[in-house]
Amino acid sequence: MNLLHSQVFLRPLGMADVATYVSWGRDRRFCEHAGWTVDLPDAALEAHWQALVERPKPDLLRQAAVAGDDVIGYVDLFGAEPERRELGYVVGPSGRWGRGLGGIVARLGVEYGFGVLGLQEIWGEAVDANQASVRILESLGMTETGRGQDETFLGVASYYRCFVLRRP
Repeated sequence: MNLLHSQVFLRPLGMADVATYVSWGRDRRFCEHAGWTVDLPDAALEAHWQALVERPKPDLLRQAAVAGDDVIGYVDLFGAEPERRELGYVVGPSGRWGRGLGGIVARLGVEYGFGVLGLQEIWGEAVDANQASVRILESLGMTETGRGQDETFLGVASYYRCFVLRRP
């Protein structure tokens, strides 16, 4: 484990995190890459994030990714199956990209899924046109299982690549 990995951890979302996530909604580049609605008013983002904190969805476990005192992203483990969930992750805002944080946050999500939740399988998808996300899933040791739905990424026609990782 590298030093940076040891300094990043996951914890439950809290109301104090809402302002951070709302601020990311003003980062057009982040929104376009993460699939967030661009130019959504702060009030709408705030209501969305407050609802996620106050009334979490039973099939979506979202953990804040934190380095020091800063929220740097989040991890999702999505699904209703008791032994299998989909991994999702983001790092924000876009100024933090290119430092290896995406891989660290995704790895923490896998560790949480297997170690804390006791999952037997974690799967994920990445748009082929988003090679950074593809590389992260591959770096986790995930095996590609096939082609998913067509998707446009930053105006480029592409498709989802599907991956899976089974409990070691």
